[in-house]
Amino acid sequence: MMLAIVGIHTQANSCTGISLTSADGANIVARTVEWSNGESPSDYLIVPQGYTKQSMLPDGTRNGLKYTAFYGYVGLASEDYVIEGLNEAGLSAGLFYFPKYGSYPKYDAADKDMTLSDTEFVAWVLGNFETVEDVIAALSTVSVVSTDARAENLHWRVADKYGRQIVIEYVNGIPMVYENKLGVLTNAPGYPWHITNLNNYINLHPGTAAAHKFGDITLEPIEHGSGLLGLPGDYTPPSRFVRAAFYQTSAPIFENAQQAVNQAFVILEAMTIPIGVQFTDKTKIPNIPSATQWTSVADTMNNKLYYTTMYNPIIRKFDLNNIDFSSISYQKHPLDEVKTRPMIDAAID
Repeated sequence: MMLAIVGIHTQANSCTGISLTSADGANIVARTVEWSNGESPSDYLIVPQGYTKQSMLPDGTRNGLKYTAFYGYVGLASEDYVIEGLNEAGLSAGLFYFPKYGSYPKYDAADKDMTLSDTEFVAWVLGNFETVEDVIAALSTVSVVSTDARAENLHWRVADKYGRQIVIEYVNGIPMVYENKLGVLTNAPGYPWHITNLNNYINLHPGTAAAHKFGDITLEPIEHGSGLLGLPGDYTPPSRFVRAAFYQTSAPIFENAQQAVNQAFVILEAMTIPIGVQFTDKTKIPNIPSATQWTSVADTMNNKLYYTTMYNPIIRKFDLNNIDFSSISYQKHPLDEVKTRPMIDAAID
């Protein structure tokens, strides 16, 4: 996914979300975030209970919906806009780019007190709700609008610790809520289209295809993995959705949450986008290591949030159980203090 919001001067690209479960009951939600036209400022925010914000309006003023965090949360953000996060109640929320296939309600200044910027939707969700059901019930209390002409539409994934997950998309000004039983999300077209499109790949299966007669000859698989023949390998949202769904559903059920978290990172490593593949003019490729700028994994049952970045593949963790959100102050820190991939000498006896 790539956003063109305030402070981000890039065009949109892609992001990929997956979900895993473990035998001990954990629900893991993970995703990548991409910007291919350059580096975007990436930070993590520690937001305490009682932290109050007022939403931006299309006219550029902060006179929209005023919302105060009942729940504290950790958010991964760009320019203070939370893209992905987890709150202390075990609710996960994230925004994904959704160009051309959605539209918000028309802004009405008379409703400014209930108007919420699309880029602040995640912060509003994380600060106010415990469950997916709570979020759905509250949708009628806000009017979501775009506040930056450079940004196209967004859609959102919300998941709670009880295992329920939804996708929210505004279509013709109306919020559409889809049960995300598969647990995968990319970008446009709409979520129902992606689910229907999976039927085109009914032939895919893990492992090796069986040999069979083809006229007078016998066709046999060339080594292993022939059950994957036909799996799309490009980076369009439909292809990434299919690929993510296949990798996710073919993964084993892991014994515990930590194993599932590690596997989520492994799966998303296979979805990362190397810099350069999206540029026809090689003279304009930005000097960044990857189009996938960071990857996050949330363990909603155990209240832990993890991330890696294009600069550092080491997994870093927030244990929300160890944060006193009733007394901690608002904090903002860069995802990477050092923007160089760590390298160490291998041990030699």
